[in-house]
Amino acid sequence: YKIQPRKSDAEQALANNDFNPFAMRDNEHPTTDRETLTHLLKASLGTGILGMPFAFMSSGLVMGIIATIITAFICTHCSYVLVKCGHKLYYRTRRTKMTFAEIAEAAFQKGPKWGRPFAPIAKFSILFGLFLTYFGTCSVYTVIVAKNFEQVLEHWTGSPIDSRVLICALLVPLILIAWVPNLKYLAPVSMVANVFMGLGLGLTFYYLVQDLPPIQERSLFTLSTLPAFFSITIFAMEAIGVVMPLENNMKTPQNFLGICGVLSQGMSGVTLIYMLLGFLGYLRYGNETGESITLNLPIEEWPAQAVKVLIALAVYCTFGLQFYVCLEIVWDAIKEKCTKRPTFVNYVLRTVLVTAAVVLAVSVPTIAPFMGLIGAFCFSILGLIFPVVIEIVVHWDTGFGAGNWIVWKNVIITICGICALVFGTQSAIQDILKVYSSSTEAQ
Repeated sequence: YKIQPRKSDAEQALANNDFNPFAMRDNEHPTTDRETLTHLLKASLGTGILGMPFAFMSSGLVMGIIATIITAFICTHCSYVLVKCGHKLYYRTRRTKMTFAEIAEAAFQKGPKWGRPFAPIAKFSILFGLFLTYFGTCSVYTVIVAKNFEQVLEHWTGSPIDSRVLICALLVPLILIAWVPNLKYLAPVSMVANVFMGLGLGLTFYYLVQDLPPIQERSLFTLSTLPAFFSITIFAMEAIGVVMPLENNMKTPQNFLGICGVLSQGMSGVTLIYMLLGFLGYLRYGNETGESITLNLPIEEWPAQAVKVLIALAVYCTFGLQFYVCLEIVWDAIKEKCTKRPTFVNYVLRTVLVTAAVVLAVSVPTIAPFMGLIGAFCFSILGLIFPVVIEIVVHWDTGFGAGNWIVWKNVIITICGICALVFGTQSAIQDILKVYSSSTEAQ
């Protein structure tokens, strides 16, 4: 479990000075490896997993498995690179923890002379992109919870229910979960969310394994729509925004990396679940597979209703983890000005941010396609391109390995990020046009 590649980085840094950022880190409520793994699973096993069967329909059964492994490897590697660069910069800056944006800033500040003027720009760009993405995610999560409950309530009452009313009703419960003070106390909530999502996925698998047709009836390789597969999968798996908050709150942050570290364990399990659901979902429903696999489940049966309720509860419990990213960004910007009663101001800030997210969800309940656009734009840049740029800058003075393999590897990842940016944005724009063209026709 403690196996770590390239330990020489830390050993060499310790040999040069007596500063050990991991031993000197002071967290009031540190999280254990198991609690961090729970948070990581919850961050990666979001609602995007329900779209995996639809993604497999765009790739074919065999190609879907291969492409899922490739996508997971790239996403995990970029997260690994970000944390690894952070650990290197801890020694250079003599700091014990840093956020994603602070790592980018420090990398340019401590890097080559030509890059130092870009340090403030890099920090602001990451902060703005993270806040925009995760604040939008919080609004979308509110809509998702309301929509799932709406479908079940309409089935039982037999009358239509306004989703805006349900969104407003969620304000107080969302404020309460946003008031959980830190990730240490949020760990049990993530565990409950994992249980709910696990039960929901278990019931979904129950439907998927019924009356499975022969594999020969489904496409095995589909290349023409493969970009759509990557655009769905990469944004479903990406959790770059929570990686550094999780590492910063760990009791043993060095265990986050490594061959059998927390990151590798979590993403390995996530990848297996994504592949299994995508494979069985497409095999079961074929070309009738919905954009969310829950759309294929018979709403008149109680297990299908239970799936919707459990997933809604899981998304509600996940709200706190996604919200923590937004809170950390805003609080770090204003906490130095709030020396009087900082705890009170912090909880007021939490309440205001949650209320703003709910108001946005109420005003635009079709916000999901717009946030898909922002997510496609931000996650491809934040999750793939920025980490490899940071790695290049960090290694600028120390070299890029034999044959400059780090440079060539990062060029390939950058090309993947640009493709994800282009095709993801194109898909999101098509979804927006589809939503508003259908609403215009309905009028």
